[in-house]
Amino acid sequence: MFDVPLEVKQPPTIIKQSLKEHIVDPKETMVIECEAKGNPYPIFSWRRNGKYFNVARDSQTSMRRRSGTLDIYAKNNPEQYEAEYQCIASNQYGSAYSNKIRLMLYRAPVWPREIQEPVVVSAGLPLVLPCDPPPGPPRPETYWMKSCSYARPFNWPVQTAFPTMKAVPQDRRVSMGVNGDLYFSNVLFNDSVTDFCCNTRFPYKNIIQQKMPVVVKVLINWLMCCYCASLLTRSVVEAAPSWLTPVGTSSSVVVLQGEELLLECVAAGMPTPHITWTKDGGSLDVTSRMKVKNFNKLIQIPKAAFEDAGEYICSATNRLGYIEHTITVRVKAAPFWLEKPTNLILAPEENGRLVCQADGVPRPTIEWFINGEPIEFATHQPNREVSGDALAFRSATVENTAVYQCNASNQFGYLLANAFVNVLHAPPRILSPRSEYVKVIEGTRTFLDCLYFGSPLPELRWSKYGQGNLEGNRFKTHRNGTLQINRIQVEDQGTYICVVSNIAGREESQVQLEVKEPTIIVTKPQNMKVMRGTNVRLDCVVKSDATAPVTATWLKEKSYITLGWRFNMEEGNLLISSVNRRDEGNYTCLAKGELDQKSASAQLLVMDRPDPPTDLQLSDPYERTVRLTWIPGDNNHSPITEYFVQYDDDDWLPWKWRNLTSYPGNLNSVILHLIPFTYYEFRVIAVNEIGPSRPSRPSSRFQSSGAPPDVIPKNLKGVGTWRNNMEISWEPLSYREWNGPHLKYLIWWRRRDSREEWRNATTKWLRYWIYDADTFTPYQLKIQAVNEFGLGPESPIVIGFSGEDRPVASPLNLRVSDIQSTQVTLHWDTVDKNSIMGELKEYKVYYWRDSSQLRWHRVNRGMKSQSFPDDSPEPSGVLSELIPYSNYKMYIVVANSRYEGPASNYIHFSTPEGVPSVPKSFRIQQRHLDSIYVDWELPAEPNGVITGYSLKYQTVNASRGEELRVEEFLPNVTSFSIPRFDRYTRYRFSIAARTQLGLGEWYTEESPHYTTEIYAQDQVDITTQGWFIGIMCAVVLLVLILLIVCFIKRSRGGKYPVREKKDISLEPVDDKEPEGSFDYRSLERITRVPTLPYHPRREEERGIQRGQPSLESMMKRAYSDDSLVDYGEGGEIPFNEDGSFIGQYTGARRDVRDLDYGGGLNSIYSLA
Repeated sequence: MFDVPLEVKQPPTIIKQSLKEHIVDPKETMVIECEAKGNPYPIFSWRRNGKYFNVARDSQTSMRRRSGTLDIYAKNNPEQYEAEYQCIASNQYGSAYSNKIRLMLYRAPVWPREIQEPVVVSAGLPLVLPCDPPPGPPRPETYWMKSCSYARPFNWPVQTAFPTMKAVPQDRRVSMGVNGDLYFSNVLFNDSVTDFCCNTRFPYKNIIQQKMPVVVKVLINWLMCCYCASLLTRSVVEAAPSWLTPVGTSSSVVVLQGEELLLECVAAGMPTPHITWTKDGGSLDVTSRMKVKNFNKLIQIPKAAFEDAGEYICSATNRLGYIEHTITVRVKAAPFWLEKPTNLILAPEENGRLVCQADGVPRPTIEWFINGEPIEFATHQPNREVSGDALAFRSATVENTAVYQCNASNQFGYLLANAFVNVLHAPPRILSPRSEYVKVIEGTRTFLDCLYFGSPLPELRWSKYGQGNLEGNRFKTHRNGTLQINRIQVEDQGTYICVVSNIAGREESQVQLEVKEPTIIVTKPQNMKVMRGTNVRLDCVVKSDATAPVTATWLKEKSYITLGWRFNMEEGNLLISSVNRRDEGNYTCLAKGELDQKSASAQLLVMDRPDPPTDLQLSDPYERTVRLTWIPGDNNHSPITEYFVQYDDDDWLPWKWRNLTSYPGNLNSVILHLIPFTYYEFRVIAVNEIGPSRPSRPSSRFQSSGAPPDVIPKNLKGVGTWRNNMEISWEPLSYREWNGPHLKYLIWWRRRDSREEWRNATTKWLRYWIYDADTFTPYQLKIQAVNEFGLGPESPIVIGFSGEDRPVASPLNLRVSDIQSTQVTLHWDTVDKNSIMGELKEYKVYYWRDSSQLRWHRVNRGMKSQSFPDDSPEPSGVLSELIPYSNYKMYIVVANSRYEGPASNYIHFSTPEGVPSVPKSFRIQQRHLDSIYVDWELPAEPNGVITGYSLKYQTVNASRGEELRVEEFLPNVTSFSIPRFDRYTRYRFSIAARTQLGLGEWYTEESPHYTTEIYAQDQVDITTQGWFIGIMCAVVLLVLILLIVCFIKRSRGGKYPVREKKDISLEPVDDKEPEGSFDYRSLERITRVPTLPYHPRREEERGIQRGQPSLESMMKRAYSDDSLVDYGEGGEIPFNEDGSFIGQYTGARRDVRDLDYGGGLNSIYSLA
């Protein structure tokens, strides 16, 4: 039978509830789930700690609509809600009870931030670093890290600015226990070079917390150890094994069936003990359910079973002793179901029973409840009785309808099951879909569903086309109404009818069945062995039913292959390009039809690089050699041709591997040649046709014997740092060149020009200073390295010099010749070599541009220098990169390697004219549709008197033969207008300035593209616009009024405020003039109306900026000495004033003849 349809009246059934131990976060909404079904829909209530919990009266608790789920918003005092809850779902037919749900609050992990004091322990003794993580709930995961803090212990050789935290490597000596503590079977000196910290991760919130780091200080007898860590193991006292955990000789463990069983034994001792296990007096049989971990210290059984009970003995041994510990394991069991009671539907006067069978260790107690009430206290019903593990009903009546609870419990837990008994009278009802259309594959097993319900239980009959009864041979009818057809055939197609009936009625349903051909893989993929980098094709040809589509996909190791640039499909076949080792594996072609699927697999083997060698062993040490032996790794289907042996020594650069030598691939034992007094680790790399393997695991550390140094320190030199000393320096020997401990350097020196004895000194540093030396005196130097095993070879003799002093003389007779516009030749007299007080390095000239020969041109007076390493009797040099038409000053000094001497005499010289730089601010503008306007400014460096400008221009498409045109301009002309033949014509312009020496550098620019359609239309129509005509009339009227006022004032005379024009002070002029007076300064407030559609450049302002007046302003001043133009804003109309004396007071105005424009200009223009 199956679930009762909800349309039928029935008692409640719990369908969803929270776990028995429910952990919630008090900072969020705490949810306790409880969902149930029934007809009528059940009403929910709750118990807390066995008492009725009034949800409506709790302001922080609410129950969801049409549900029993509780939402607890515990903003205040959430601890009060830590309790045991039970949900009750009730309707008129009974009450169903949930499990007792224990609500636990998630505890935020808080670790005290106390400072961990360093742990001091002697080398060789055991050590336990406790973790003590916050308890939860839930229980956190624990792991240990090292190098947790920024600060390093004082003896750590590499100081870093940031933490380099990484996991603590665990081995037989160091491991973490199941309680989170870190166990050291014995402590070595290397344990003190870092710090340790315990970290925990809380899975509920995925929060990681770190305990404050702790530093381990290891005490060791330094007289028994020189430099290397491996000697430390020989300098400690050995000890027999003893137990760190568990303590004593025996202990016991109780574990529940299905829970995790952990058995741990950690021993102390020196050397590190080996741990072994036995069970019940025999060897430990490690099954698939069992894992031996943590270097044999831990037995883990994820799900304990009764056969895991017994006596486990762990033993620890080293060469000094043997100990044992016996752990007795007892397996108990919380109750578990053998047969869980299920809902029971009975018709009136029908018999039935609810079965409740459970087991456990110890055996659980079975209790029955009716609607949550113990059956002993419920209303007695004579047709109901408890019989063993069952509750029996005889001649059931409607009064037997209720929810019955079975509770099985022992000391380790309980089980609670709800099952209702529903006594009712119901006609048959088919619950499966009506008129189904089912497609199946020929030869398969087929099921036709006909789920039904009724009370009393209806009879069911299957037939084909309504004829006969299908039963026997290949047909079988199940209790739930499903028809099973074995090895279905094509002739089984047709219509199948399911009929159910009881005393209350009859109902039927039809199923249409169609049989299709199966999918078949005709060509299957074959096993292949290929070389890495080749292309592979795996075939897969599929045949299927003609009316059903089929698709082929490929899987590798049961995972679908993502097609890409290396994996492609072609008509179902798989193409793999450039195979590599990762492509090796089992490939499956999966052909999916409409109803079925078939698969075929093949193994792909890829010949790849070999696996790394293993088990490296060192033997036969002799002076500077040792034998290395290894076990070759898998060659991956390609023979090994060569082995590379690499080494890592103790040069304070861990894991820096270097090649030592190579050997043929048929060897696995070789003699290695080593450097004296060096700790080595070796690893081996195998090579075949495909390439090199990954490196092997390093060998154990090995120390070669010591010897005197073999190497001479390089780059020995002596250099003075002061006038009476010499610093002797050299390059250090690398650590691998020491050949022994306590390396030092023996330095020898004596004066080269004397026969004195050699003097020497020994130092461990890389410099040695000699004091009380004469200035710049040569010394003979040599050096040799020395260690505890003896002296190394001597170096060749080198010459060093003591320090230099400041020169006491300056070069004399500094002079110049061959003065050109940009360079000049210098001459000077040499100084006495004894006055240099050292080795002559150079003569250095300091010079600066004092001024320009153009009085108006400002210059940068920054000082520059140039060196001349000339030591000839008549030294000279060329000073270049000068600026033409400038005045320069300079002096010269002599310099040795450290100092410069006093300055020589200062001299002056001037450079002649040169060619100018490019004109500044070259612009190309379109101011009319039919012309292009260009203008420019004076060059940044005129390099002389500008005599004019040259402008070359040509249309851009010059290939059509347009002539290159050249225009010459006077120095005061800085603009030019060019007509355009059409609006799309573009020009290329080149502009250059000219002095008497010729043209300067050319500047070239092309005119841009102008979009002129809209602009041209506006220009054509503007003269016909009314607003433009009105503005023009107003401008004309304003000009006429201005002219009339000017003539009237001129005829009546006026008083001129010449106080600002005179060179001497005048009496104050009263601003309040008498009637009829006029101040021409008021003209400055009259806005000039331009006659062009653009604003002309103000030549006066531009002339002041460039330092040279324009030709236009000259002509205006020559036309009228007393013009108002000199005092106005710069208008075009010259108003002459006869008898005016303005010109007598104009200090800013000059006569044209005083302006220096060159002789050519004055001869062309006469401004008389």
